[in-house]
Amino acid sequence: MPKLDRPPLSVAVEHDAPMPMRDGTVLRGSVHRPAEGGPFPALLVRTPYGEQTFRSAPVIPALQAGFAVVLQHCRGRGSSDGEFRPWRDEGADGHDTIAWITGQPWSNGEVVMSGMSYLAGCALQAAATRPPGLKAVVAQMTPHDFHDGLKYHGGAFALGSALNWGALQAMLGLLHAMEAGEDAGPAFGALLPVLGDLGAAARTLPVRDIPGIPWWRDWTGHPERDAYWEELAETLRHDRIEVPVMHVAGWFDLFLAGTLENHRRLGGPLVIGPWTHLAPGASGAGRLDFGFGAQAGTIRLEQRQLAFLKGEDTGPAVQIFVMGDDVWREEEAWPLARAVETRYHLHPDGLLSPAPPASGEPRTFVFDPRDPVPTTGGPLLLADPTNVGPQDQRDVERRPDVLCYTSEELAADVEVTGPVTVTLRAATSAASTDWTAKLVDVYPDGRAMSVIDGVTRTSTSSGTYLIDLVATSQVFKAGHRIRVEISSSNFPRFDRNPGTGRPAAEAGDADLVVQRQRVFPDSYLTLPVVPR
Repeated sequence: MPKLDRPPLSVAVEHDAPMPMRDGTVLRGSVHRPAEGGPFPALLVRTPYGEQTFRSAPVIPALQAGFAVVLQHCRGRGSSDGEFRPWRDEGADGHDTIAWITGQPWSNGEVVMSGMSYLAGCALQAAATRPPGLKAVVAQMTPHDFHDGLKYHGGAFALGSALNWGALQAMLGLLHAMEAGEDAGPAFGALLPVLGDLGAAARTLPVRDIPGIPWWRDWTGHPERDAYWEELAETLRHDRIEVPVMHVAGWFDLFLAGTLENHRRLGGPLVIGPWTHLAPGASGAGRLDFGFGAQAGTIRLEQRQLAFLKGEDTGPAVQIFVMGDDVWREEEAWPLARAVETRYHLHPDGLLSPAPPASGEPRTFVFDPRDPVPTTGGPLLLADPTNVGPQDQRDVERRPDVLCYTSEELAADVEVTGPVTVTLRAATSAASTDWTAKLVDVYPDGRAMSVIDGVTRTSTSSGTYLIDLVATSQVFKAGHRIRVEISSSNFPRFDRNPGTGRPAAEAGDADLVVQRQRVFPDSYLTLPVVPR
């Protein structure tokens, strides 16, 4: 077969181009554009992570698609001036940058934005300011809110991801200060122990006293959605976003709930692969490999994103990877209308069954916050990049503070695609506690591979609690069994509940109390079962 070569593309590049903001702060970035022709539409990517992020930006494909590409450092990062304040300035700075782009002689007045995680948040925050010239956004793996689903999940503080990301941003801030000639020695001295052992730092009590991260006390000091979070929420008003948005998610991404909520509020195409936050587009996650076909390149995701940004996308409304069958499937909408909400009841003998139990005593366990259940897999962003996605839960399940409810061996495949919840009727001896749940696929060889998990924090001694496990598309194959684990911790994914009713971030070691838990047999797991 003859090789089809593209004609060489001559590119003009301007490094550290100054871009003034409304308050006089100068941000900088690189501008890549075809050396001939024009004017051009522009693809804008804004990042707080420095030059390394730009290596993964689709510069050449975007240039070949007819875009100029602007890669800009957020304020206080890279070569940009100013102070980095997470999320606070991204909407206004994005708006001003778009105005700068549309005023350039090489610009045709049209701008699109793309990014993943914080970069995608920058794009959505800019879109919420309704800048003239912005035409479309691709948002991949990003939260919908800065309190719910980012720093707090079900009321519990997302300790592991907040610590990992916060320490990284603190380090980047100190490097930026040093490059500007400032004395960052004392601040580095406070941060280095945290960077040296994030696991040990996560066990710091009180949690609010973890040093070196400038915004740490703000995050931990506002567990409820108060004025602090409402002020940030004003920078991401979905009702102000008018441009089309394409959403890309991963089944094992910590912002899956956020991406799904962004899609619900904004509409637009949705793509969900079997991916983690740090390996978007890969063929495997955790201890499972879903095959070559699971990769983003198989569905030409990058090409489709560029087509969407050009207004030329004709792809499906929803495209999901169905794990277990390990195939991509096109759908008309999310969630699937044909999925049937099916209850699997938690029996007192540990059986998980569609049939409710006749009666029975509650199952019990004792939770000691000094010895929390260790995080093993899941939608994570921890210091250990291998502890993510599907992981074997057998060691976790041997603990006395983890209750397992397991179905009979499946006679036929059971497809679960859509939102998953656990409704738990439970009681505790403590003034407050957490309830955690984890969905597990049990293989014929005994492996217990995690699928999804969730948590809820409560300040009542008894009641009925809803644990949101977000969503999945998982086929439990014939011969497998479905399992749900119930406990009261998942550490350091979530902080520990001391049990006294005192805010968790303020609790010292003396505040940690043993919590005696009861789970009643009228609890159940709700699965969206898709007829096969």
